[in-house]
Amino acid sequence: MPLADRDRYGEETSLRLDGVVRQRLRGNQDRLHLVLMLALTFSTGVVDAVGYLGLDRVFTGNMTGNVVILGMALTGADDLPVVGPIIALVGFVLGAMVGGRVLRTAEKGWTGRATWLLSVVAALIVLALVPILVTSDPYPVAATFTVTGILGAAMGMQAGVARHLGVADVTTVVVTSTLVGLAFDSHLGRRNGQKWVRRLLAVVLIALGALTGAALLQLQLGYGIGLAALITVIVAILGHVGAPRRGAAASA
Repeated sequence: MPLADRDRYGEETSLRLDGVVRQRLRGNQDRLHLVLMLALTFSTGVVDAVGYLGLDRVFTGNMTGNVVILGMALTGADDLPVVGPIIALVGFVLGAMVGGRVLRTAEKGWTGRATWLLSVVAALIVLALVPILVTSDPYPVAATFTVTGILGAAMGMQAGVARHLGVADVTTVVVTSTLVGLAFDSHLGRRNGQKWVRRLLAVVLIALGALTGAALLQLQLGYGIGLAALITVIVAILGHVGAPRRGAAASA
């Protein structure tokens, strides 16, 4: 086969494969969004493990934990941190506000704005690596506070995207309500039909993420943060590729 024909055949094959991937991703939006939000739930577990074990007992994704820690810390109990949880809370709230502002007029489902926000989330997580890379363990207080604030903002934006997509029982940052639903609607509870698989996966994945983050922390603080950034990038790409062609749908 001539070289030109071979190149043309390779391009056509690549285009066909690209079309098949897009078609499969776009085939079931609810399933795609569920899988992507579950992946981010795992990522949150990684980030929270890094925050709690590596940043002086601070959660950067689970704000319920920070509120509880802050409440106890204000009594002086067990030398719990005060400033760190406040920084994480402020960062998270600001990140969620930015997410709400960006998605205020966005159409339902995955749009370019969701892709943009998750790209910013990934960039922020990468940015959080800088204070770690330019310092050494034990890290200066200023460095840990900076990382805490950046990760808190990133998790707030991520939670905002998840809220916009509206995947039931998967907020990506908390599983308390998911556990309530899993138990309340179970066979031993109300015996109501429930989507127990996604609920169970959300709980298991955030725990596995925490396990992974704690394990990576044994190597270096930055590894867990890097993994979370990689997962976010992959989710943003798959979500963007799998988003429906809204212009074509509207014209149809």
